[in-house]
Amino acid sequence: MIPAGRRAQRLGRLSLLWRPRSLLAGLGILAVLLALSAGLLGTGRLALSPWEVWLALIGQGDPVATRILQSVRLPRLLTAAGVGAALGMAGAVFQSLSRNPLGSPDVIGFTTGAATGAVMQIVLSSLDPLRTALAAVGSGLLTAITVLLLARRSGSGSGSGHRLILVGIGAGAFLTGANTLLLAMGEIDMVMAAQVWLAGSLNARTWGHAATVWAGLAIFAPAVCLLSQQLSTIEMGEDMARQLGVPVGRVRAVLVMAAVGLSSVGTAATGPIAFVALAAPQLARRLTGAPEVPLLSAALTGASLLMAADLASQAAPFGLVMPVGLMTGFLGGLYLLLVLLRR
Repeated sequence: MIPAGRRAQRLGRLSLLWRPRSLLAGLGILAVLLALSAGLLGTGRLALSPWEVWLALIGQGDPVATRILQSVRLPRLLTAAGVGAALGMAGAVFQSLSRNPLGSPDVIGFTTGAATGAVMQIVLSSLDPLRTALAAVGSGLLTAITVLLLARRSGSGSGSGHRLILVGIGAGAFLTGANTLLLAMGEIDMVMAAQVWLAGSLNARTWGHAATVWAGLAIFAPAVCLLSQQLSTIEMGEDMARQLGVPVGRVRAVLVMAAVGLSSVGTAATGPIAFVALAAPQLARRLTGAPEVPLLSAALTGASLLMAADLASQAAPFGLVMPVGLMTGFLGGLYLLLVLLRR
């Protein structure tokens, strides 16, 4: 018997179950991504039409436009897409494990923990993309382990998701104070660089930033996707998952580490980006209508949200150049108020 909302496709001896609505939603999000990509590559002091963008991409356009697009705009675009995808997938994992729509890495303090390691690297050493990424991942993982242990000591049961969020909020507040202390101790030039980084910016992103975030996706995303079925089972309840043979503790630990790695790499590439990890999984679930955890669709939605915020920040009135982190914070705050008012 085929479940409701699915279609079966025979491939020789194999059969494939798929959801038409999920497929259409994914294709729609991809179309939005392509449109946003064309808009971002053509936006700037030197405006380019879609045809001029295409010629510059293949190296047959105006030399100045080709150099600007390939050395400035394309790395910025790829960084935004990679960071948005990483945050969207990480948010889907945390919201599923905590069974709470507020269980995103920026709300429960994991993003702040990653920012602490990155700020320490910038203020005390240098603004090297690779070293900053490694410091952010290490600090994010350490924060995640600490928060999970503290939440577990508070007890276990149906309210563990709420306790995880509360402990994470407390850890995030503590780490925010630590970041402020680091900024007060550093040299003025490095502190200014860290302040710009903390605003969450895509300005001056290079191929090094893009390579770092996509390398992080290549490392952590496959682990999350391979455990997607177990994650959906755990979402129905830990007791039921154990009865179905899922090693809940081991699967949860791997998923948390992979999701923290995704959010940490994204944070290292652009600085803290608020609310993308919170909103992307919820929007993806509404678009697809599927009961499974929307990992891939959340990644595509997160990339679309961050790229749309970047386009909106560049099109701000009065010549105001707003960091993308402030734009996502502004728009995400409105979204959070709507979620809280509806629930």
